[in-house]
Order: sequence, then structure tokens, then C-alpha cells
Amino acid sequence: MMEKNLVGWQRQPNKLNIQGTIEKAIEQITGEEVELTASGRTDRGVHSLGQVANFKTNSTIPIEKFALAINSKLKKSILVQSAEEVDENFHSRLSCKKKTYRYIINNSKLGTAIYRNLETHIPMKLDVEKMKQAIKYFEGEHDFKAFKASGTSSKNSNRTIYKAEVIEKEGNRIWIELTGSGFLYNMVRIIAGTLVEVGLGNIEPTQIPKIIKEGKRENSGKTLPPQGLYLVKVEYE
Repeated sequence: MMEKNLVGWQRQPNKLNIQGTIEKAIEQITGEEVELTASGRTDRGVHSLGQVANFKTNSTIPIEKFALAINSKLKKSILVQSAEEVDENFHSRLSCKKKTYRYIINNSKLGTAIYRNLETHIPMKLDVEKMKQAIKYFEGEHDFKAFKASGTSSKNSNRTIYKAEVIEKEGNRIWIELTGSGFLYNMVRIIAGTLVEVGLGNIEPTQIPKIIKEGKRENSGKTLPPQGLYLVKVEYE
């Protein structure tokens, strides 16, 4: 039987989600109902290579066996990489110092069937050198109002990007990587969409500072699909 698609991280009634699935697995091995707190919620179609979540338990299962025990109860599309004990005041989201996201673009003519849900296919040839120039303007502290989804609840749209890179990979893949203090809803997908417009010649790299300063969503690029987005790493120091 084919496994149903997950609808993202957040627990939702009558829908297959990551949070609820892991919580159920933990209950099966500990006998306790727990609530997972994640570093952030990922949407349907988005992937996590380094999501972090914490919970409280009175279980006596040795910590070095916890991940293996949870994985034995999980679906193949979810994997707990490791488990460790943390201070009682630790909070996966509030204690976070940096996050790194990656957006993967397949820039070949035909794309791929096998990896269609793991990247975004853009068949038009992109000017990667211009994209590399443009992404550097996102580094530093800025008001990213022009790069957030409409209806975003965050009133403060100031964020700091510590590192921003466009990386060429084999097989006509382009990686867009951003490390920052935090990200607004859809911010990475909109920045990636803006860089695609740069790669297509519709926006010049030197226009990026003006787009940031004016803060108008209509001046930035499209929100690219979720399939290309990965939460790569969450840092706490």
C-alpha cells in the first residue's frame, strides 16, 4: 500500500502530519502523551534535513537508544537522526540562534521524474553569475517586508542574514543557501524566486537593494514551489 503524503509539520486533525506521527510513536514506546516543540513549522512539500524538536518524558529508555526506538514505530518518510538530553529550559524554537535553508533548482531542459518532489525544475537557462552577485545584497540586517507572504502574522519583518550563497552543482543543479537569525513565512522561497528573475534577466543584481528598501511585495519575485526547499541546519550556539 502506498504511503499517504504528509501535510507538513504541524499537527492537524484527520491529516497525516510529522508532529502527530512522531508524538504517536513516542507514546507507543514510552506510554506517555507528549507534545513536540519544533524549531519551526515546515509546510507541505518542504523537506527537513536538520529539524530539531524537544519534549519532556519520564521514560527510562537509555538516551542512546531513543532514536532507534522511535524510528521503529515511524513511517519510512520520517527519520529521527539522533536524541540527546537537554537542559529543562531548552526550547527548540526560542533557543535557536541560526537556521540554514537550501533551495534546489534543476536547471536542465527536461528535468527529472525521480526527483520531481525534491527540487524545482526551471527549464529556461539561468545566468548563475548574476544570481551570485545578487544574493550578496541580502546579507546583513534588513527589513524583508518585500519578501514575506501576504497575511504573515509577524509584525516585525527585520531579519539578519549571516551568509547567502548561490552554488552550482553537478547535473545542472543550482543551490540557493541562506543562513540567518530567522525567516519570515515564505521568505526563502520568495528570495529564491527573485534570484530566478535575476537569472532570467528580468531583474538586475544592482536592483536588489532598492527592492529591499522599498519593501513592496510586488517588486520581488514569485514564491517558488515548496518541493525545492530544505531546512538544512538549526544552530543553538
